[in-house]
Amino acid sequence: MTQKQLEDYLWGAANILRGMIDAADFKQYIFPLLFFKRISDVWDEEYRAALQESGDVDYAKFREMHWFDIPEGCHWEDVRKKTVDVGRGLQNALRRIERANSEQLMDVFGDAQWTNKRRMSDEKMLDLIEHFSKMDLSLSSVPHDIMGEGYEYLIKKFADDSGHTAAEFYTNRTVVKLMTLITDPQPGESVYDPTCGSGGILLNSALYLKEQDKEYRTLKLYGQELNLITSAIARMNMFMHNVDEFQIVQGDTLDNPSLLENDELRKFDVIMANPPYSMKRWNQTKWTNDPFGRNIWGTPPQGCADYAFQQHIISSLKPDTGRCVILWPHGVLFRDAERDLRCKMIENDLVDAVIGLGKNLFYNSSMESCLLVCRKRKPKERKGKMIFINAVNEVKIERSMAWLEPQHIKKIANAYRSFVDVEGFAKVMTKKDVLSNEGNLSVQLYVQQKREDTGMPIENLMCEIEANRTQINNSLDDLFLKLRKMEVV
Repeated sequence: MTQKQLEDYLWGAANILRGMIDAADFKQYIFPLLFFKRISDVWDEEYRAALQESGDVDYAKFREMHWFDIPEGCHWEDVRKKTVDVGRGLQNALRRIERANSEQLMDVFGDAQWTNKRRMSDEKMLDLIEHFSKMDLSLSSVPHDIMGEGYEYLIKKFADDSGHTAAEFYTNRTVVKLMTLITDPQPGESVYDPTCGSGGILLNSALYLKEQDKEYRTLKLYGQELNLITSAIARMNMFMHNVDEFQIVQGDTLDNPSLLENDELRKFDVIMANPPYSMKRWNQTKWTNDPFGRNIWGTPPQGCADYAFQQHIISSLKPDTGRCVILWPHGVLFRDAERDLRCKMIENDLVDAVIGLGKNLFYNSSMESCLLVCRKRKPKERKGKMIFINAVNEVKIERSMAWLEPQHIKKIANAYRSFVDVEGFAKVMTKKDVLSNEGNLSVQLYVQQKREDTGMPIENLMCEIEANRTQINNSLDDLFLKLRKMEVV
């Protein structure tokens, strides 16, 4: 099967549901069915190979011969034979498979309402099952690399259809590639995403090593995700890419961090994340006396949990190799309400780089983003310093979509590694200088973009105005207040 054939086939399944349920809910039905079909077809393939080798039917069914155990009566073809109460038959099969493979698959199929016939009729269920039955998803027909790419394609298509909720489970993959280049995970290291969504950031670490012909299977991947179906999608995503060394748990990272070691936070070499920004509903009171000691700089305001996530991340880094890059909106760099927290982060010499990115790189949002890069132990030449990179123009924008081209990623990553001034693009500052600006980490404060005599392209000019909008508005407000006091207006 070609990549294009697989993509058309997968998206065809989603189109069967269109009009019956909201597009944002497609994923909770399509991904479990896809995974169920995949493991059933692989089981058949393994059974045939074992039977041919041994000639023994019982031997060919042994658990040890298979990727996953499929109990009697729970195979895809068993469910396909049902004509009434199809949803109930499917749900029973999925739950029994989870229990039979509890260490790997518990809750992996999510919590879709398979038995709700008003939401999913028997006829619609049979249409979906017959659609998936048309193609063989065994390894010989669809190798792991093609299946993994198809799965990622489907995740992005659902993100396109999901409107503003897309950011909850999908991060722009070109930004993820840049984040991975900056942290540079190595074989044998641990990589953690505390708000892992569909697992794309974690997976990219393994693919990054694989592309370099390095041993990616020794990389240990860890994630936590609040949403049950999204965490299930992340786990299925790992299996579809043939990644086994991972642990993804479901739960609230701030309220109940679940990746622990000796009753303390587990420590990681690399952390990459795109946390929910400006989250208002979180347990600020509990954070004040956090049992894991994560409030190292203090308690963030109730209306914005950004620096709770940032403190959790710093607290989860290994003291020697720990490094992180977090995708944030620009507000974390300068908001007054978090100034004291930000200053303590800078005083502790944790900030390694601040990279301002262009607009529309938050998925389905026009908001500008930035990368905050931190390191627990900096190299000697970077101690007491940080680099600011103004990459607002290093972006490709078409309509409401934006992405980083390979040349953009290369230019930004090279500037980060080089750690030298580049006129109009990068500036190395001391933490003392930044603290003298009240800990303001706004990139535009330190890197002024070059102006060409021939004039600036209108799209670049608009990006710059948008990037400085907050500061411009604040300056105008201050001027207006002064004029009022002088009774000029």
